[in-house]
Amino acid sequence: MRLSAMGDVAMTVPVLRTFVKQHPQVKITVISRPFFKPFFEGIPNLSFFAFDEKERHKGFLGLLRLFQDLKGLKIDAFADLHNVLRSKIVRNLFALSGKKTASVDKGRAEKKALTRPENKVFKQLPTMFERHVKIFEQLGFTIDLSSRSVGTLFPEKAVLSPEILALIGQKNQKLIGIAPFAQYDSKVYPLDLMQQVIDKLALDTTNTILLFGGGKKEIELLNSLSANKENVLNMAGKIKFQQELQLISNLDVMLSMDSGNAHIAAMLGVKVITLWGATHPYAGFSPFNQPLENALVSDRNQFPKLPTSVYGNKKVDGYEDVMRTILPETIVLRIKKVLLNH
Repeated sequence: MRLSAMGDVAMTVPVLRTFVKQHPQVKITVISRPFFKPFFEGIPNLSFFAFDEKERHKGFLGLLRLFQDLKGLKIDAFADLHNVLRSKIVRNLFALSGKKTASVDKGRAEKKALTRPENKVFKQLPTMFERHVKIFEQLGFTIDLSSRSVGTLFPEKAVLSPEILALIGQKNQKLIGIAPFAQYDSKVYPLDLMQQVIDKLALDTTNTILLFGGGKKEIELLNSLSANKENVLNMAGKIKFQQELQLISNLDVMLSMDSGNAHIAAMLGVKVITLWGATHPYAGFSPFNQPLENALVSDRNQFPKLPTSVYGNKKVDGYEDVMRTILPETIVLRIKKVLLNH
């Protein structure tokens, strides 16, 4: 069970793909919001159970109904990948009925030590993927997430529909995805600098740059970032979510904030470059299977309190411009290097 948010649900996918490959005799049911169902399509021995938050599974009585619905699936063990009130209730109902259960350890104390301003303990914490593996170990299943095991994990690149090809042209050029937004401002690269990144990348006419986002305000901002450039295309609002996943699977590289798009691209086997402001990869939210050099972080010499937040929701006075220490030239060079080795 993992109900939200988009990036967190996407982070479960590589672990579950590995699990079904290494334990083909086990059937998995993923309980999540209906919107996330496309993440799990095509994974063998995995079925998706839609959590109906608005009606059938709403409130405490709804969670009792959810438990009854799940009981019909003859579940032997319950893995709580979320560890919030709703999932705890369902987990405890399974435990009371004699089933094995396990839940994620979010490592709150060590994350607090990483982000506090004084006496900071600045070190790499276990990744969310490692934390998920531990849940399955508690249930008696080992998962080997080492690079030798995950090489063949990722799905094939999707065949692009005529509708998508009409928007982007035939794929005989380098496709660069850019997702410049995140849930919190402290994780968003300044748009004037992002414009410089896009302008520099657009100078190479063998690049096609695809911009991703959603919502009216973001679409307007993406339109301004792509204005007057033939090889910069705003994809927001033009294709359905499933088509967006198909398109992302065909990217040569994705540039993203510390946000859901990074994890979606990574779960599809795409190279991802991430930009980090108030948050930091050491908190364990780096996208799956990406080298540390692809995580471009703000300057801790200039801003020694970084990281100031685990999720980006905490603001610190004087730290509004930390991402300006990541130069557009640095980002462009990293993208070019990834494309060269692609």
